[in-house]
Amino acid sequence: MSSPPVYSELDRPAKFLKGVGPRRADLLARLGLVTARDVLYHIPHRYEDASTVQRIAALEPGMEATIIGRVVSKGVIPTRKGLRIFQAVVRDASSLIECSWPGQPFLDRLIARGDLLLLSGTVRFVHGRQLQPREFTLLARAGEEAVEEGGAIFPVYPATEGLSHRQVRKLITENLDALLRGTAKEEVFDAVLLERIGVPPLTQALEALHRPESIAAAEAGRRRLAWEELFFLQLLHARARHYASAERPGITFARRDTLVRPFYASLPFALTGAQRRVLREIGEDMASTRRMNRLLQGDVGAGKTVVALFAMLRAVENGYQTAMMAPTEILAEQHARTLTNLIGELPVRLQLLTGRMGAAERRKAQARIGSGEASIVVGTHALIQEGLVFRQLGLAVVDEQHRFGVRQRLALSERGTNPDVLVMSATPIPRSLALTLYGDLDISALDERPPGRQPVRTVLRDASARPKVLEFIREQVGAGRQVYLVYPLVEESEKVDLKSAVDEYERLRIEVLSDLRLGLVHGQMSGEEKDRAMRAFASGEIDVLVATTVIEVGIDVANATVMVIEHAERFGLSQLHQLRGRVGRGSEASYCILLEGGAEAAERLRLFASTEDGFRIAEHDMRLRGQGDLFGARQSGLPAFRFADLERDEGLLRQARAEARRIVEEDPDLAQHPHFLGALTVRYGERARLFHAG
Repeated sequence: MSSPPVYSELDRPAKFLKGVGPRRADLLARLGLVTARDVLYHIPHRYEDASTVQRIAALEPGMEATIIGRVVSKGVIPTRKGLRIFQAVVRDASSLIECSWPGQPFLDRLIARGDLLLLSGTVRFVHGRQLQPREFTLLARAGEEAVEEGGAIFPVYPATEGLSHRQVRKLITENLDALLRGTAKEEVFDAVLLERIGVPPLTQALEALHRPESIAAAEAGRRRLAWEELFFLQLLHARARHYASAERPGITFARRDTLVRPFYASLPFALTGAQRRVLREIGEDMASTRRMNRLLQGDVGAGKTVVALFAMLRAVENGYQTAMMAPTEILAEQHARTLTNLIGELPVRLQLLTGRMGAAERRKAQARIGSGEASIVVGTHALIQEGLVFRQLGLAVVDEQHRFGVRQRLALSERGTNPDVLVMSATPIPRSLALTLYGDLDISALDERPPGRQPVRTVLRDASARPKVLEFIREQVGAGRQVYLVYPLVEESEKVDLKSAVDEYERLRIEVLSDLRLGLVHGQMSGEEKDRAMRAFASGEIDVLVATTVIEVGIDVANATVMVIEHAERFGLSQLHQLRGRVGRGSEASYCILLEGGAEAAERLRLFASTEDGFRIAEHDMRLRGQGDLFGARQSGLPAFRFADLERDEGLLRQARAEARRIVEEDPDLAQHPHFLGALTVRYGERARLFHAG
């Protein structure tokens, strides 16, 4: 373990900074600023660029303008409707203009005649030219020397009630030089590396963020802090990868073709180019002395299971067992059926192991696994429970990786003698996000759909079309098909006006679709209740399954041809894509109907309806919703970045990944980089220990 960091001047309480004191320290604490370091890293959320200030005389209605001028007169103007408007006339060397703030009479107490202001806003024609500022910055009080009248960039900081952004700016400006001196011993990167990456040293970066000479300089400072965030995350991943692959010699699987070649010859379809490319990547991993530790991403229907079976058969023909772990019993059973059908007449014994098996059946299954009679084992969490022993596990496959924690994945990978690991996900995510979440894994993507797969026709309808949609549901059921009806809530809420699964199920069952067989499934049900409802739907006992998003993974019903999603505007695009993937699995035409209640989401939903490319949808979703909200609570492993932006900084992320892997390959224990090890432990203490990093 590394020694604790040396106490720094930046660790002292913020109340001891110039201009703070106990009362203001309490206000700073509301912003999370407790120490001097917190204040130094309190980065502006935007900048007012006064380096391109316009002359008032040149302003025309319709322009977006930034001006600097002195207040020559001011006052509050009442209107007939009771609205009070603060107005100020501002002058620069070229002319005058009236500025207007409707509904903000309090500004009369804040702005005085003679004050120098920086104002940005829209120029309108209201009884003459008028500027309606979005924001203003007080540069100097009346009588103060106007040292900032031109060519400046003004940072705008996050603020709180009782502490304006101007006060925060003043506080940081007064303390900045002293704070920057405290960073002298905190630089962890040498000049050669920083030059190679193209980012400035820490002190220079922080000064550029707080006191920028240009917007470009401020951006360079942000990139430096983003680099540091991304590098240490990738260093954590690189050490985890080294621990999982390099420190433990892997199994070298020879290409024997006693099972793989006959399996390939038996396939009734041709592999896609993406499948062939990924099989080469997996084959190279399995032939090497390093343990495979690979993520296989692919849309629903992209052929992940076939690729996984090729890898499993290669392990089996080398005398090893393989295990596939799925998050639900239904999904495990579906995998077992699919694999059995694909294996056909090949001399391979498959064993299913789930928690719902009886004691006697479980003992027999465990005996087959322990003796090696079962070559391929498919199961749930039961695969990592105590008491199960594999004779010789050579390959562990984890399906729907995001449904499992890191510890569960590691637990399965430790069941054998350093087995290779292949994790699969049917949730396409942008490559930058994949590198962030799964940086310890090598990544393969199946980004090509097999020919002949039925497209799902996706349409967007407003709430007024609901009766026609219900009639379409009735027609589909009459033709022998099945339907999903998905709602955003389990039960009715007083806080939001949304339909809920439970209430709508009762209404539809009693009133609207009383002649059809309806079922209900949602996340508040017990596992047994959910399992019973899904099995009834899969077996055809239910015509319409009313559900929440609990069905987005783990149910495969080829006869289901319609997915209706109520309040579609409440779902992320990636979540909608997962729900749409529940239909279109058979030979019949399939439909996804989005019912939305607001025009504000129509453009986003139209984009979703225009494509079935999950990777394109995920990229768009991340742009709209941000990296942290893309998959909601499921992706709790995503770090909270303060400075990095995965869309903007993908190039920086790739550099961080390459640099971190290079360092770990040369110095796995970071013995030559104790400063990195210390910083890593401070940032990721618990996770660093989990990955034997520190």
